[in-house]
Amino acid sequence: MVNALVLINVQRGTVKETAQRLLEVEGVAEVYSVTGNYDLVAQLRFQNYDDLTMVVTEHMLKIPTITKTDTLMAFKVYSREDLQQAWDLGVE
Repeated sequence: MVNALVLINVQRGTVKETAQRLLEVEGVAEVYSVTGNYDLVAQLRFQNYDDLTMVVTEHMLKIPTITKTDTLMAFKVYSREDLQQAWDLGVE
């Protein structure tokens, strides 16, 4: 599984509209509105890198309200479930 986070800047006043458009794109699992240097963060999940490449370089470019993106590739996912399983097994 390929996971990525895309940090997104959008045109002023278009956060909700852009988030809704992003959710229509296959592979976009969640979109968060955030504070700070970015307006939105999209979590992407794919079976392979080619699908990720297609979404970031083609589908997102078709959304005119997006002004800038930075994509972060995830190497490993850590979750509460992983930690709980480790504790259940006695791993330190």
